[in-house]
Amino acid sequence: MPRFVVTYRIFASGIEEASERAAGIALEQTVEIPRDVVPHGYVEDEIVGKVESVAEEEQGRQLARISYSPDSVSDELPQLLNVIFGNSSIQKGIKVVDLELGSTLAERFRGARFGVAGVRRLTRRATGGLISPVIKPQGSDAATLADIAYRCALAGADIVKDDHGLTDQHMAPFKKRCEMVCAAVARANRETGDSCLYMPNLAGRSADLMEYARFAKDCGAGGVLVMPGLFGFDLVRRLAVDATFGLPIMTHPTFLGSYVLSDTLGFTHAAMFGTLQRLAGADISIFPNVGGRFGFSAAECISIAEACRDLAGIGRPILPSLGGGMSAERAGEMKRMYGDDAVFLLGGSLLRYGDRIGEAIKELRKAFHSA
Repeated sequence: MPRFVVTYRIFASGIEEASERAAGIALEQTVEIPRDVVPHGYVEDEIVGKVESVAEEEQGRQLARISYSPDSVSDELPQLLNVIFGNSSIQKGIKVVDLELGSTLAERFRGARFGVAGVRRLTRRATGGLISPVIKPQGSDAATLADIAYRCALAGADIVKDDHGLTDQHMAPFKKRCEMVCAAVARANRETGDSCLYMPNLAGRSADLMEYARFAKDCGAGGVLVMPGLFGFDLVRRLAVDATFGLPIMTHPTFLGSYVLSDTLGFTHAAMFGTLQRLAGADISIFPNVGGRFGFSAAECISIAEACRDLAGIGRPILPSLGGGMSAERAGEMKRMYGDDAVFLLGGSLLRYGDRIGEAIKELRKAFHSA
């Protein structure tokens, strides 16, 4: 069908109340006027949202599927997000569960440029989990961060990424850091014959971001890290569709937690960190791992990974990237939980190794092989 469908979880006393609320959502997300003054013809027949079904999920919870016209969106991602959950996001008792693009929008929003297969091709890691150390902490100078990156790449890391707190501060300005870390990772790749990708954090002022992205590419970066919660999902889309950029995009969850943490408001974990990231064009979606300091449950984490890799999802399947609490001791548990098509982040615990930081990478790789 050409219309796209959003599934909402509505918290109501029963089907009758939920159906009334669904009808309200259909109006609120489109024409935003009372039903009795909706113009006849095109507006009523095409533009107003249509309640396709309302079904009981469990007591006090119903699932409503509402379809919308692609004409209400054009080819604008911000407007698509606005129709999915604009004014209704300000109301209580509504949570976005799923999005089906339909045939028309599937042509307009093609998702990731690389996805799982493309990132594997670039890293030359055909099988097994991908290991991604995070260079940090904020306050370090560019030379220190470049040395950490070199040691990690030399030890066999697949992706070295900036910490999301590294932006354009004077201690390690974006361009200087990008040049030095790109050179360090390239040096390690020459020495090992591997293809580790460096992904700098694309941050600073909004007006500078596209220039910074192209600067990173010219320096030899293997991709970029983007924070859609701060700069918007449309920045991800802009990079993903730009053929002159053409690098993988990793997205970070900062500022997005409040969208998922309520039981009765916002988005499900899978919708936010799986579906929306794919919609925007991310190739890798970072989320907090179970057992870390952020409190996501195992079921929530698995739902994110499944949404990232679902063959029936938007565009190409993408890589879930779990952060927090990763170690060689947990490798077997994490491999059983997520499988091989995932990016495993190693963060602050790396710094405990000091000059032997590469040993953490080698230990994790060995643990994955033997798990």
